[in-house]
Amino acid sequence: MSTSGRISIAILGLGGQGGGVLADWIVQLGANNGYVTQGTSVPGVAQRTGATVYYVEMIPRGGPATPLLALMPVPGDVDIVVASELMEAGRAILRGFVTDSTVLIGSTHRVYAIDEKSAMGDGRASGEKIIQAAQTRAGRYIGFDMDDAAERAGSVISSVMFGALCASGALPFARDAFEAAIVSGGKAVDANLRGFAAGFAAALCNPEAGIEAQHIPAASSAAGRELQSRIHSRLPHEAHYFAIEGVRRLMDYQDTAYADLYLTRLESLAGNADLIAEAARHLALWMSYEDTIRVADLKIRDTRFERVRADVKAADDQIVQLTEYMHPRLEEVCETLPAGLGRGILARPRLSALLGRFFTKGRHVETTSLRWFLTLSILASGRRWRRSTLRYQTEQARIEAWLDLVRSAEPDAALELVKCQRLIKGYGDTFERGLHNFTQIVERHRAGGLTASGIARLREAALADEKGDALQAALAG
Repeated sequence: MSTSGRISIAILGLGGQGGGVLADWIVQLGANNGYVTQGTSVPGVAQRTGATVYYVEMIPRGGPATPLLALMPVPGDVDIVVASELMEAGRAILRGFVTDSTVLIGSTHRVYAIDEKSAMGDGRASGEKIIQAAQTRAGRYIGFDMDDAAERAGSVISSVMFGALCASGALPFARDAFEAAIVSGGKAVDANLRGFAAGFAAALCNPEAGIEAQHIPAASSAAGRELQSRIHSRLPHEAHYFAIEGVRRLMDYQDTAYADLYLTRLESLAGNADLIAEAARHLALWMSYEDTIRVADLKIRDTRFERVRADVKAADDQIVQLTEYMHPRLEEVCETLPAGLGRGILARPRLSALLGRFFTKGRHVETTSLRWFLTLSILASGRRWRRSTLRYQTEQARIEAWLDLVRSAEPDAALELVKCQRLIKGYGDTFERGLHNFTQIVERHRAGGLTASGIARLREAALADEKGDALQAALAG
């Protein structure tokens, strides 16, 4: 805060998170308590390709002249920064809004950016590094999962942020003045007051939260408990987290026998704990490959519809229509057929060309309509005959070849070969590109016996760009 009493507040948020509402509450708060207050905003783009910056500046009334307030935050001169998501706190730090005199209030939950989701490998930015930077750079940091607090309170994140701002003591106003600003807003007052109270309490109890470790729920079935016991008795401790999660994932994906196969494959790997822990993670990902059966299953789950309704804040009496864009290729359709039939179609160029005409364009699918819901339900029910499909047989052969290669490699090289599974993700063109890059690295290793560092170098090159230019240059070098 400056000697004149001026207070500057920057709010960084995503579209639809109520940053504008929060800014309005702060403007109303200042105006109600003897401050000349101004709020401005620079809209960004929703869906995580940009963020909106709201800026509020206030100064006590009564000066010799009407104050001239700024329209945008100035790096190095922001008293309070409020961020609606962890990466937005990181953006504020990078833009210079956070200094050793700044109070930084931010949610620790993540909303992943498009480039993080579409990266060739694991494109997620490091949340731990942002937490460390926040604790180091800011004069004071208050962080907790505000999205979770809002959900539990049946409110919205903007009210939770407002409560955390009040608890921080960074503004010279009493709690009842904050609550009065919410009441004067006149919208969803009861829910917003609940969110405010939740944010206030969480900020007082957890002033500098890190990212909490994820906890896997205890097995809920006899089969699950038996597999979990097997993990504890036969696998090293370092592998337990990913192995238990892998079993849970594969029982959900297919059945208990498939999860049993997963553990049998893990147990066949001789090596140190780090190798088996990495294999537990990557083997589960590969075995739960995304075929059309899996995609259909995920699209129609009750939990997904509930999540969408929660995201759009739909009331109980409101109807939500959900439309998807889907573009299955002929290859993916054939891979869902019994192996002999699918292989036979793909082996006949004329027949493939004829049938391929029906799959040249994508289509918009209204998942919430009866017609498409039933269609996807029938496709999802194909899980029971997945083992007979062409895709299942193809993927299991690829997985076994990969594991054989890992078993035969030197320990350091084996670890890097396990990590190469990162290249294989998604479905359609994304999957084909990743598999092509993976195959090139494996073939080079088989031909020339790459060292561990050589495998790692090629893998990172493959992850560098979608076109594969960096990998081709590394292979040629």
